[in-house]
Amino acid sequence: MATATPKTPRRSGSSGQAEPGCVRGKANRDGKREGGATKGSRRRLITDTARAPGPRRQTPPVLRIIASEEDVREGVRALRRRCQTMRMVHDAAGDPPLRRRPAGFEGLARIIVGQQLSVASASAIWLRTESLCQPFEPGAVQQLQDFALASAGLSRAKIRTLRAICTACTDGLDLMALAARSDAEIQTALTAINGIGPWTADIYIMFCLGRGDAFAAGDLALQVGAQKALGLKARPSADELLAIAERWRPWRGVAARLLWNYYAHLKRLGRATPV
Repeated sequence: MATATPKTPRRSGSSGQAEPGCVRGKANRDGKREGGATKGSRRRLITDTARAPGPRRQTPPVLRIIASEEDVREGVRALRRRCQTMRMVHDAAGDPPLRRRPAGFEGLARIIVGQQLSVASASAIWLRTESLCQPFEPGAVQQLQDFALASAGLSRAKIRTLRAICTACTDGLDLMALAARSDAEIQTALTAINGIGPWTADIYIMFCLGRGDAFAAGDLALQVGAQKALGLKARPSADELLAIAERWRPWRGVAARLLWNYYAHLKRLGRATPV
């Protein structure tokens, strides 16, 4: 006579249904359910989820300011360690000059006055221009007659640009406040002024604000200096030089000074065509 197999009593509190949030499956060799989770693992899952951090805040890059000769030397040391070309350029031409200008209206005006001139000519014309009115401010410069500005040595194009800057400042542009803005925002604000292009904006960021990673890729002398230093067959375009300069971050401003210095060195040796 066959004996009936007794039914295994169901544990109290168990409905036989999978708990919410788990997938029910067969038990494996370790006593865990395949495709599912044990109570211990569910507790860990809940705990880990509760402790999971939110999205990490990206730390903004450190804004390096070149304010002294020591800042330039720090950048030179960093570039020498990382780049053989920068090491060669520095060995050949030595430490580059600081080249700082005041921020604000005076600094921007001085960049306009010195465009496409030798250092000596730019300095002489600037001294004559600055002496026309004191303090040298937008309102006072706007009152000057064109013939007075021309007598200082300014071309008609530079007089127009200088007046456009004066108008922008009197209409509300705060040049000193640009120091708190990003490079892109500064470029947008400055190139909105009639007569100011990307080169002027880049030079303002480099020499008036002293930003260590600023780079004037559109500068012809900088392009020739890079061509000679890197042994390129042709002078790189602004876009090509920007791509090359990525290797010099976050010291592109010092790399530019080194290349300008190298270009001047080659000119003295008669190995570079003046631009």
